Amino acid sequence: MVNDSKLDLSTNFAVVADIGGTNARFGRINLKTFELDRIQVFPCADYLNLTDALIAYRDQQDVALEHVAIAIACPAEGDSIQMTNHHWQFSVRGTREALGLTSFIVLNDFAAAAMSLLTLAKGETKKIGGGKKIESAPCAVLGAGTGLGVGHLVYLPNGDVMPLPGEGGHADWAPLNEKEWAIHEFLARRFDGRVSAERLLSGPGIENLYQAIAHYHDRAVPPLRAKTIGARALTGCDAIATETVNQFFASLGSFAGNLALTLNTRGGVYIAGGVVPKLLPLMAGSEFRTRFEQKGRFCNLAESIPCYVITAEHAGMRGVAQYLKQTLRKAPATADVD
Repeated sequence: MVNDSKLDLSTNFAVVADIGGTNARFGRINLKTFELDRIQVFPCADYLNLTDALIAYRDQQDVALEHVAIAIACPAEGDSIQMTNHHWQFSVRGTREALGLTSFIVLNDFAAAAMSLLTLAKGETKKIGGGKKIESAPCAVLGAGTGLGVGHLVYLPNGDVMPLPGEGGHADWAPLNEKEWAIHEFLARRFDGRVSAERLLSGPGIENLYQAIAHYHDRAVPPLRAKTIGARALTGCDAIATETVNQFFASLGSFAGNLALTLNTRGGVYIAGGVVPKLLPLMAGSEFRTRFEQKGRFCNLAESIPCYVITAEHAGMRGVAQYLKQTLRKAPATADVD
């Protein structure tokens, strides 16, 4: 996380944003009530950089740009920020100075996703198997969108929480059966010999899987967008699309189960991002939970850990606001880049 700020506890409003590889979502947060309003979504491709998008939001929503906190889909360490799946790059301090901001906080999008877990109300998640979560135990969060994001949330002895952003989506994907080895071979040829989890478990990953599975069955299919593949799978009109989504959920289950073991996440594993909620009707009949629990000598541990799909709107921005709330509560009057 990067904090380039002179934090003012008397301020009433801040602008928060959740910036992915495709869309940038902006909103205004009331720092007294922590209610969000003036929410607007901009396609990232329509703007040269973050500064232009912030100016467009300011002008269209008639809001002051004084305190800004954003979550962004890339590592957020140091002053130089470069998005992983989009061309935006910027200096934190340079952006603050160019816009005349009093404070500017930048955090990884899955640090924000982890913080959003504190804001979720009953009815904003759907449980996918497992036992009862243990309060204040570590949690994992992952999400498929333009890329594959990963984060964790841990509880500290003083009552605060610490989000742990990571780049687990770029870890190697491990095939587990003959068909998956064929998929791996197909994708390895396409991606210079290495296949990360993100190459399958994302919107573009679904497109890759569709081609790989068609090749496995010696079928010629046209390149399709993930949205179209998902729609065909939901209607059952395309057997390759259905198999693609089933494979997506099987591999997602294996990956999520690995995260659960890595940090012993008895607080639950949460699935965010734009892809899974749209395909939720197909999840229950998939191998997701079977593969999540297929952990050999530690299958009993995996079986006990619950999974949840986050269905809440604007969870990323709510996570940014939660992080800002904790920062304001504990921060001195001024802070520098950390």
